[in-house]
Amino acid sequence: MSKKIFITGASSGIGYAIAKQLDAQNVSLGLVGRNKKRLLALQKQLQCTSFVLPAHVENVVSMQKAADKFKQLCGCPDIVIANAGVSSGTLAADSKDLEIIQKIFQINFHGVLNTFSPFVGDFIQNKEGQLVAVASVAGIRGLPGAGAYSASKSALINYMESIRVELKKFNIFVTTISPGYIKTPMTDINNYPMPFLIDAESAAKKIIKIINKKKSHAILPWQMSIIAKIMHILPNWLWDLLAKNSPGKKKINL
Repeated sequence: MSKKIFITGASSGIGYAIAKQLDAQNVSLGLVGRNKKRLLALQKQLQCTSFVLPAHVENVVSMQKAADKFKQLCGCPDIVIANAGVSSGTLAADSKDLEIIQKIFQINFHGVLNTFSPFVGDFIQNKEGQLVAVASVAGIRGLPGAGAYSASKSALINYMESIRVELKKFNIFVTTISPGYIKTPMTDINNYPMPFLIDAESAAKKIIKIINKKKSHAILPWQMSIIAKIMHILPNWLWDLLAKNSPGKKKINL
């Protein structure tokens, strides 16, 4: 019996690569994204059963409609992957960045809630299912010049930990994936060195393995996992010293 997988951010980057990698498996995919044209182009490349579901993750009604359509066409998914995300540099001293900060949280954090919410009741009733969120190693410590992005991913990591414990009694698995630098349109704008950079296809293969193993939280690649563990335990004075010269993220229009 084929697995049914609902994935956001499928029109580019990691989501696109995950969909391509899953195509070799016995799956039915719900391809969710803002760009219908790109989703249709992806669908043409897939051999598996797939459904194009244009939606905006930051919009509750839009995501509910996409979820209802998928359930109507395919039934309740086995796995829901909340992958959609955005990134932009933000500065505390720039009041104009408040709108960007809100947008980042609407997509990176509230977008995950909007993605999961239509399916949690079904998972509880069925006593099975897996919720997957793509966070970031940037959520481990606050990065200067990228406060909104770091904070949104940190909030997501903690939220996922909370619901992992909350939903365990219903046999629902919760998986958080925190990538380091992955070559995608999001990182293509970075004009600074990105250690341990890997391509989206390699990242997608690793992510699928993590999902299949039902890991609770995984950081990739393995080199970044070691760095993240060190980052987590560094005292504030040392982290401040090391991070003060961080190049920060480039500001973009969201």
